[in-house]
Amino acid sequence: MRWLAVLLCAAPSATAQTSSAPTMPRSRDTGISGRVVDSTRSPKALRDSLLTPKAPLVATPPIVRGLYVNRWAALGKKMWELIGVAEHTEINALVIDVKDDRGFVLYRSRVALAHAIGADTMRPMTAAHLRAVLDTMRTHGIYPIARIVVAKDPLLAEAHPEWAIRSRADTSRAWRDKQGRAWLDAHQWPIWQYAADLAREAVDLGFSEIQFDYVRFPDDKHLMREAAFPLANGRLRAQVIREQLGRVHALLSPLGVPVTADVFGLTATDTTDMGIGQRWEMFADQVDVVLPMSYPSHYAPGTYGFSAPNAHPYAVIDHTLKDAKRRSAAFAHPVVVRPWYQDFTLGPPHYGAAQVRDQIKAGYDNGIESWILWNPGSRYSTDALGDYNASRRSSSSAAIPACPNRCADSMPLRNATRASSVRPSDSSAAASRP
Repeated sequence: MRWLAVLLCAAPSATAQTSSAPTMPRSRDTGISGRVVDSTRSPKALRDSLLTPKAPLVATPPIVRGLYVNRWAALGKKMWELIGVAEHTEINALVIDVKDDRGFVLYRSRVALAHAIGADTMRPMTAAHLRAVLDTMRTHGIYPIARIVVAKDPLLAEAHPEWAIRSRADTSRAWRDKQGRAWLDAHQWPIWQYAADLAREAVDLGFSEIQFDYVRFPDDKHLMREAAFPLANGRLRAQVIREQLGRVHALLSPLGVPVTADVFGLTATDTTDMGIGQRWEMFADQVDVVLPMSYPSHYAPGTYGFSAPNAHPYAVIDHTLKDAKRRSAAFAHPVVVRPWYQDFTLGPPHYGAAQVRDQIKAGYDNGIESWILWNPGSRYSTDALGDYNASRRSSSSAAIPACPNRCADSMPLRNATRASSVRPSDSSAAASRP
């Protein structure tokens, strides 16, 4: 395989590069770059501590079709298998866990807070391995996207309980969900600053897009009764999420890469914030791309008139995207939507290539040509994928477009025309990002 040849060349070159640069650290004082970023420092200080030189980036493809790569897949041979899938199919992007929903960072980080809480010590990817992965992807025009989880970070919540959601019964204690996990309070700016610092580092290393996940409050029916939010100051949760996303976007805009966000699929239809702070009209213009997690298995019985929405993959996606188009029409700038589609089984029926193709077709029929498949184990129905098309692949030498407000990605929703048809844990039971 062509990608294997690149791998064999890329790994030694990465090793050669590190021989004259700071080597992989032996202590927790430094990260991949040999320097530490302090999350409390000013933006100028952070800019001054960026890696020099920066790794080249991959230009944003006009159409993005990707797969999710979980942390364990990224660390093992599965990473190379998925690069191989991208090399021979229509896939041109991989979404890689840089910080997952347990709080672990993929590699040894130079961000001071990651060191302080031990976030980068759980089997971190070596610098040479990371360089080989990103160099191979860039050589083949495969777009690397860094997924960074924000509010669901039990590691940070335990290390800094002052940033966690408080218990109303005793505000000196953290509120905990039904699994006993503490959640970070989205009102707290330090948790967003931490995510932004990790995003800067990821771009320095060669990731070409930042995708924030869990940009919300917990979806727990007991939250409103049991939790306290001292920093709310009368603000609605949707306003808080809007403000924090906007602030992070402004902070990262000088990097010139798309800043995107995963949201619940039902946000396209539900006119409330569903208690989690995600309301379409409040967040859609604060990021460059909106990624609704439109998994049919996660829509309640009765949604769109279906007793079992999971059995109607085409119809669920069709309804979701039509609602997204309708609600996006009021914005001054086109809203770019890149939906997540379901490639896992959670209840009947079994999902395979046919169900995946049904979802993709629904997107195409609504003028949405970009998409990403989610499988918590990074195991995909490759029979559902189209053939390799070089015209959809990024040029490794092309410049990254500036993204002051919007980035070209998929067809703008307001001008969409009919096209030709064709969150999560490590356990398969929790097949998305609850």
